[in-house]
Amino acid sequence: MLVVMQEGASEAQTEKVISRLVEMGFTVHRSTGVRHTVLGGVGPIDDFDPAILEVMEGVKECHRIVSPYKLASRHFKPAGTIIKIGSLDIGDSKIVSMAGPCSIENQEQIESAAEIVASGGARVIRGGAFKPRSSPYSFQGMGEEGLRILRSAADRHGLLVVSEVMDQTQIPLLFEYADILQVGARNMQNFNLLRELGKIRKPVLLKRGVAATVEELLLSAEYIMSGGNYEVILCERGIRTFETSTRNTMDIAAIPVLKRLTHLPVIADPSHGTGKRDYVLPMARAAVAAGADGLLVEVHPDPDRAISDGAQTLRPHQFSEMMQQIRAIAAAIGRAA
Repeated sequence: MLVVMQEGASEAQTEKVISRLVEMGFTVHRSTGVRHTVLGGVGPIDDFDPAILEVMEGVKECHRIVSPYKLASRHFKPAGTIIKIGSLDIGDSKIVSMAGPCSIENQEQIESAAEIVASGGARVIRGGAFKPRSSPYSFQGMGEEGLRILRSAADRHGLLVVSEVMDQTQIPLLFEYADILQVGARNMQNFNLLRELGKIRKPVLLKRGVAATVEELLLSAEYIMSGGNYEVILCERGIRTFETSTRNTMDIAAIPVLKRLTHLPVIADPSHGTGKRDYVLPMARAAVAAGADGLLVEVHPDPDRAISDGAQTLRPHQFSEMMQQIRAIAAAIGRAA
């Protein structure tokens, strides 16, 4: 349920409405906008009369939210969420680029990658310290040592860090080193992990599962938000279909769909979305044109020698070209990059 307070409603009036919602069995989540405070009531109660709340002092209107996701719904925050990390805003008019290698291999590789990322104009460096691999015999990542290397290189080049968390036991470690914690496609419905991420106060980048619907992605975001962490970034990274010419099928249409349904920032990962570096630039351009708030791409100093995902990883000159192209497209649609 959604309760919109009147412009200028007092704190006492708002607290009285919150108390009434709690009495009715709802868990209340508060969103304060420029003009109105919005109260989102989440609970199992369906047979209530909204008029009970509409007649209370300070209440402008009350609505039922019929979608299964309440807090992630655009009804909860019509203006959209802007996630602030230091001087970086994610979700406003400027498109944010995040780039780096699939996995952290060694200090020299990460230092070189950080220089490429920073010089190209990206604001966040990515790199996996714990790698979810299909084969147990594949490289599994450098762990904490890799995170130290990544953090150090990022700080030297003025970058933020995004890295993947695999399970809830790794949250304290990632919390220490990363500015954004990434939930990979394989863990999108790891609900124990999502619940624990709801307890922290650090942005979470949530990737769409390989066979997940848009609604399932939003419900996964709801798990995090219901715990009190509203700083969720959604990521379209391709889904598995019958098509075999690309690693996944990049669902560009999901971007405007998500922008209509949710207030959360939406970014795109054309590297995993296609699996082939020659297709990354076209899909990056398409994602920006479709309304993505940012891009997450893989770039490596020498992709041919990358330990993981080399085939979908951009060469340094390709990354530079991509950044130039998305700036032009952003300007054409009234945004910046």
